[in-house]
Amino acid sequence: MFTEEPLINVGIITDKKISFELYGEFKVTGSKDTYSGLFNAEVTDDRIVCSSNTSSYEFSDEVFFEPGDLFSDSFLVKDVIIGVGFHWQRKESQQFNHSLKLVRYKDNLIAINILPLEDYLTSVISSEMNAKSFLQSLKAQAVVSRSWVLAQLEKSELVNTDESLADENQAQDEHIRWYSREQHTNFDVCADDHCQRFQGITKITTDIARKAVFETRGIVLMYDGNICDTRYSKSCGGITENSKNVWEPIDRPYLKSVIDYKHEPDDFNLNFTKEVNASKWINDYPPAYCNTDDETILSQILVDFDQETKDFFRWKLEYSQEELSAIIKEKSGFDFGNIIDLVPVERGQSARLTKLKIVGSKKTLVVGKELEIRRILSKTHLYSSAFVIEKEFNDADIPVKFILSGAGWGHGVGLCQIGCAVMAEKGHEFDEILLHYFSNAAIKKIY
Repeated sequence: MFTEEPLINVGIITDKKISFELYGEFKVTGSKDTYSGLFNAEVTDDRIVCSSNTSSYEFSDEVFFEPGDLFSDSFLVKDVIIGVGFHWQRKESQQFNHSLKLVRYKDNLIAINILPLEDYLTSVISSEMNAKSFLQSLKAQAVVSRSWVLAQLEKSELVNTDESLADENQAQDEHIRWYSREQHTNFDVCADDHCQRFQGITKITTDIARKAVFETRGIVLMYDGNICDTRYSKSCGGITENSKNVWEPIDRPYLKSVIDYKHEPDDFNLNFTKEVNASKWINDYPPAYCNTDDETILSQILVDFDQETKDFFRWKLEYSQEELSAIIKEKSGFDFGNIIDLVPVERGQSARLTKLKIVGSKKTLVVGKELEIRRILSKTHLYSSAFVIEKEFNDADIPVKFILSGAGWGHGVGLCQIGCAVMAEKGHEFDEILLHYFSNAAIKKIY
């Protein structure tokens, strides 16, 4: 158990060459020189070489740049990739404070930001949500993000180092895989959605984000004496999902499915083992905290590039036969031929598919879990695996079009960020929000 604030090592970028700029006077251990200005770093003859317009410096396997003044000094890293593998992927220049560490990893360099946890969280909640969001939703996000990263640090030596884990008991005609958090060997967490968005001080634009972290300092969610491995996604679509349907098949009582509203919605049967119930749920707009098109609320919860996504609660996607068969072949590595059908096999409590049968003219395979389904059916990732399928046929009774109608954005486990913002707007305090989404957890200050 943590009794004081730890330092966090955050991996910012891994590349053959990294360009960075030091603002202020930075020092390197063992050197009397001070470093400032623009540098290009790369590995040459198994050495780290940092070159500016006037000088070149060589280091062995790693180098720390430590700021002379924590309050005024900072550094910029260029061409940081955000949204890796998702539809919003792009490059940004991002500014950070505290220490910069460069590590040689084979022929690549890794840029790592080392900073106190609470400063890390101020950036996380400003990167995951809009820094101008409601105080109570930012406070809820801060507690969830703090709990998550501390839980990862606690179990870092116990978890399989491969982020992609297969079901050992799957049948020959099944491909069931889930994605745990990869255990990074040179840093604690990465800076992208794969762990938590961390975009440095670039996104910290308001005092309210600092206030949210300060007022929740050291507060985490606990269950059975342990820090909860909390999770969150943009929109659950009306019901959150059980964690065991998304990741390892382990019951986590604080990550159980909950209805994202003050009561169970009328006129819906939530037994999604029956497709007729899943279809009615997904094709309708049931009352839910995350069912909102209020631009004021959405602008407070969604950062700039997230606002490019408009249809997060209910969405629709169309594929031609040629498009879908090509995507499935590329993403799965199997040639299914023409795609004859997509058949729901298993769904979780939120109507998210956990198993989907892909029927092709050359091959049939059951795939899962939810992220693998989203990955195989999209050039990037589907918004979620809560979808139903319609088909249009040609004269030879071969589907020529597949129409996917879906619900939610993300895996749907734990905190629903848009639902959280709506609850805050309605006057709920951060602890009420947390206990709504993590109903079996306790809130505790540990440092």
